[in-house]
Amino acid sequence: MSGLTHIGASGEANMVDVGDKAETVRSATAEGYVRMLPETLALIRDGNAKKGDVIGTARLAGIMAAKKTSDLIPLCHPLMLTKVSVEIAEDDALPGLRITATAKLTGKTGVEMEALTAVSIACLTVYDMAKAADRSMEIGGIRLLEKTGGKSGIFRAE
Repeated sequence: MSGLTHIGASGEANMVDVGDKAETVRSATAEGYVRMLPETLALIRDGNAKKGDVIGTARLAGIMAAKKTSDLIPLCHPLMLTKVSVEIAEDDALPGLRITATAKLTGKTGVEMEALTAVSIACLTVYDMAKAADRSMEIGGIRLLEKTGGKSGIFRAE
């Protein structure tokens, strides 16, 4: 790693010029979780949360967030995403929900921030929709699992 790409010679923040980069198929997958009381997980599973379908709403919020990443993260390029998927699975060992998001495109820059944003907003949406039942919920473990494409090639988390 040669340094930070968004910082100029005198320390100012800059948007990276990707104009000369080759277009490649790129994808990124991120994960996170929301830990909660077993009773809260049961409430969500059974569809009894006061605000409605927690999992469906969180999935949609994550997809919408990925599409708005450049509006939220300074210096992030607006991208023409070709696919965003958000998967939400129950995990009784937490207990809670594990959230995984994948973003894809053919373009000049990666989609890691879109996948991470999708997971983050899906987790926050779960919290918002279930907080009346459990304010002690914990959001955590948000990280990049894998990215493909571009000059740097493939990354997979340990």
